[in-house]
Amino acid sequence: MIDITHRVGAVAPREKLYEAVATPAGIAAWWTEETAGEGTVGGGIETAFRREDGELVGTIEFEVEELVPNERVVWRFTGGPEEWLGSTAEFDFTDADGGYTIVNFGHRGWQEEVEFLHHCSTKWASYLLSLKQLVETGTGAPSPHDVRIGDWH
Repeated sequence: MIDITHRVGAVAPREKLYEAVATPAGIAAWWTEETAGEGTVGGGIETAFRREDGELVGTIEFEVEELVPNERVVWRFTGGPEEWLGSTAEFDFTDADGGYTIVNFGHRGWQEEVEFLHHCSTKWASYLLSLKQLVETGTGAPSPHDVRIGDWH
């Protein structure tokens, strides 16, 4: 198994980061505006990603697998790119000096190292910076306002 991992610090309380990752409204503010579903353990969430011109890039569905308030959120991907099926996104929050909350992120369970994994690693980094921007300034950069990094998205 192969994992994508990132560590990002935001000057914001854990509660703010947790809410942004644990709720559909929060996810819509930093990952993709087209987010709907239930932010409860076992609840399903559906997302769609578009380019600025409205062209659909793709959809992703996941189940909320774990919610530990202000500490941990885990999603299990159930629909979307074949490479994502059965993998998980894990967000762990810890306090650090200077008012920082650290987000240790892992997209875990890739079956093999393929070019799409490298693309997704870069996109996750850009979305985690969008999450940081959201909790620090009140405005994120979710799809379709995210940074386009290549011909895929």
